[in-house]
Amino acid sequence: MKPLAQMAVEVLTTADGREKTRLSRAHAAAWFAARAGGEMPELGRARPPMHPARPDAPELLSPRDVPKRKPGSPAGRLALLHAVAHIELNAVDLHWDIIARFADVSMPPGFYDDWVKAADEESKHFNLMCDCLEAGGSFYGALPAHAGMWRAAEDTADDLMGRLAIVPMVLEARGLDVTPGMIAIFEKAGAAQAVDALNTIYAEEVGHVAYGSKWFHFLCGRENLDPRDVFHSLVRRYFKGGLKPPFNDEKRAEAGIPPDFYWPLTDIAD
Repeated sequence: MKPLAQMAVEVLTTADGREKTRLSRAHAAAWFAARAGGEMPELGRARPPMHPARPDAPELLSPRDVPKRKPGSPAGRLALLHAVAHIELNAVDLHWDIIARFADVSMPPGFYDDWVKAADEESKHFNLMCDCLEAGGSFYGALPAHAGMWRAAEDTADDLMGRLAIVPMVLEARGLDVTPGMIAIFEKAGAAQAVDALNTIYAEEVGHVAYGSKWFHFLCGRENLDPRDVFHSLVRRYFKGGLKPPFNDEKRAEAGIPPDFYWPLTDIAD
């Protein structure tokens, strides 16, 4: 079996979305087969690219240039699914990147188990969204997408605690806030396939946010730091624009993020 960091870089350097996620799921299956047999596979060291490989389409635009979605129409709902597919593909790379980029940081085996599992689930989510797009006569790459999603990875490339704070505890936590509204849009349209896919994503994303919170608290505890204060400092440093309500307090709490972590950060937006 290849070292885990090498497997991560293989995923990151694969451009096609379906092939990237196929490889991601195959590597995850190999990892967990070894772990089930009582083995701790080699982590290894590898140099991840600063930018993951991407297909020629979709065209990546500045956030301000991405056309506004109107989910009341079939075309608008396809655009929403396309946006979610793009988020999920970025998430696949983000979770493999945290494994490869921070392989020199001493972490317990459970850290790698969690992020391999998260990458595997994000791969499934991307394919669910692609299936929905194709059922609607479209495909991933048919529309332009947000070019700024990798910025969090660039900004926190040398800061594991910052990466945990920004990616799972801010960006993925935001998904917990907005996904119920998306599910309602597709329920109203009678789009059962999309509803089922989004419900799967919603349920599993709670776990990904929880992994971020767990390992963020672990690192704070190892350094005898106050997690809330550190979180506030890191979000103010790395996240532009501030946190905006409404928040899904119930699901955030389920993922291990209490309100006093995020409500004070709404003043950045103000």
